[in-house]
Amino acid sequence: MPTPVQPPGDSSPRRPSRGPLRPAVRPYARAAAHPASRGRAPEPAGAPGADGPEAGTRVYPPLRTAAAHAWRLLVVAAAVYGVFALLGRFHELGVAVFLGLVVTALLRPLVDLLARPLPRALAVAVSLLAGIVLVLGVLALVGDAVAGERRVLVREFVTGVDRIERWLEGPPFRLDPHALTDLQARIGQFLASHRSTLISTAISGAGRLVEVVTVFALALFSSVFFLYSGDRQWAWFCGQLPESVRPRTALAGRTAWRTFTGYTHGIVLVAATNAVLVGLALFLLGVPLALPLALLEFFAAFVPLIGSPIALAVAAVVALAAKGVVAAVVVVALIVLIGQLEGHVLHPLVMSWAVRLHPVVVAFSVIGGAIAAGVLGAIVAVPLVSVVWAVLQTLRDRAEGGAGRAPGGH
Repeated sequence: MPTPVQPPGDSSPRRPSRGPLRPAVRPYARAAAHPASRGRAPEPAGAPGADGPEAGTRVYPPLRTAAAHAWRLLVVAAAVYGVFALLGRFHELGVAVFLGLVVTALLRPLVDLLARPLPRALAVAVSLLAGIVLVLGVLALVGDAVAGERRVLVREFVTGVDRIERWLEGPPFRLDPHALTDLQARIGQFLASHRSTLISTAISGAGRLVEVVTVFALALFSSVFFLYSGDRQWAWFCGQLPESVRPRTALAGRTAWRTFTGYTHGIVLVAATNAVLVGLALFLLGVPLALPLALLEFFAAFVPLIGSPIALAVAAVVALAAKGVVAAVVVVALIVLIGQLEGHVLHPLVMSWAVRLHPVVVAFSVIGGAIAAGVLGAIVAVPLVSVVWAVLQTLRDRAEGGAGRAPGGH
């Protein structure tokens, strides 16, 4: 083989040629040419087994999904906190609107009935006046009953306290008689030493009374317009929204009002039934203050699960002080009986069509509302949770129904 001629000025040695030159094949081209790798996309830089600085920074899909839901939950929690903070700042307005809605839910059937032969404005006025007269009449009846039994109550309670002391001194308690005497003396000393604090508390209570009267007046004022033109107000509100969300908002509003109205009617019927049963039982037992205790049971029934037992516990203490241990035991048995009747008969029969909440949800709602806003929060919690749950179910059913009809083109 002849030796290749080296160009002048080029001193680097050349390797002998071994045939025609072949084009360079890149590594990924070789991989693509392999039969096992055909039809497969190249691996990304962050995939397992890939080379590069981002090989260990891959976010797993469950973690990515959890992070996406987490920030959304944080936004929702911040929005809910903001709403409750705003309501806490203007809680008088929130209470007034809630009471106005309660009055509207109770009087709306009567207004609709009277509006057939009468103008609607006159029907609203007659219904509100009838409701005010009914409430004031019940309060006057209770006050007259308390005033008429005042002297008998003082005598019976003094005798009852002595009876309770003797009962605690005997078996099985066997308390020291001087302990009860010392307790009464300490209570008297405490009241004497904190007289100024009690007076200032009473004065601040008078200020709170003014706030309560203002809230009730605003609630009554709101209920007038809710009864007269509530439908037109809601239609105006829906008209201010974008056209794409108006049907869902209107559906949510109808569902919320239907649920709230059903809950209000049901809880009033349950409370009235409990109050009648308690009043009859206390009257037959000869317990004093039967009518005021029945009224206390009526209002306490608006707090589910815990309101009625607390009111009946007060009635049991009054029965123990006035009539002795036997009457108190009967009242305690009445607590159990009314609790079973309310939980297994009244609530399923009266409120099952309007409120479908598990008792555990009701209990947590009441406790959470009481922690957040006291007694008022405990009253508002269950209807609020019921309305929210009913609206969510309705919107979900509407979305699922729309998704089921979409493929058919209807």
